[in-house]
Amino acid sequence: MATTKVYVVYYSLYGHVDTMAREVHRGAATVEGVEATLWRVPETLSDVILQKMKAPPKPDDVQDIMPEQLLEADGFLFGFPSRFGMMPSQLKAFFDATSGIWASQALAGKPAGIFWSTGFYGGGQELSALTTITQLAHHGMIFVPLGYTFGSGMFEMEEVKGGSPYGAGTFAADGSRQPTKLELQQAFYQGKYVAEITKKLKS
Repeated sequence: MATTKVYVVYYSLYGHVDTMAREVHRGAATVEGVEATLWRVPETLSDVILQKMKAPPKPDDVQDIMPEQLLEADGFLFGFPSRFGMMPSQLKAFFDATSGIWASQALAGKPAGIFWSTGFYGGGQELSALTTITQLAHHGMIFVPLGYTFGSGMFEMEEVKGGSPYGAGTFAADGSRQPTKLELQQAFYQGKYVAEITKKLKS
C-alpha cells in the first residue's frame, strides 16, 4: 500500500504553535500508512527584530519548507499565531510565493486543516480560520474542519479552551499561558482526523 504523506506546516514566534504542531504531527503519525512530517515556514523578520521582540531561538529539529515542496504531500495541516484575526505575514508570504503552483492547480483536491493560537477570546479564534480558507480555496484544496467530531471536549465550559469547529486552537494570553492538556488533546485528534481523511481520499 502506498504511503500517504501529510505535511504539518506552521509558523511559531514564541513557541505556542510549535507545541500545538508537535501534537498535531503526533496524532497524524498514529494513522497506519501515513508519513507525517513537520515543516516550518521561513522567518521573514531579522535577527535584530527577533531579539527586540524577545523571541526564543527556533528549534533545530524542524526544517524550513519551500513552496515547491508542497507538491510532495497528499494533505496538510497549517498552523500559525493569529495577527488581528488573520495569518501572520510569514505564512502569508509563503502562500504568496505559491503563485506558480496556483497557476497549475497542482494542489487542487488535496485536504487541508488549520490550527492556531490567539492572545485572548477577541483575538480571532474563528476569524483566523475563516480568513485562511481563502488561501486554500484559490488552490482548490479541500478544507477539512473538525466539526464537533472531537466530542465532549468541544463542549467544555469549566475551563478556558481554544479551538472551534474550524480546528484546534490555544490562547497565549500575554505569552505566559501554554497550551492546556485539553487543547493538546484536540490538536492530537485533529492531526489524526485529517490524516485519516487524507488517506481515504488518496485510496
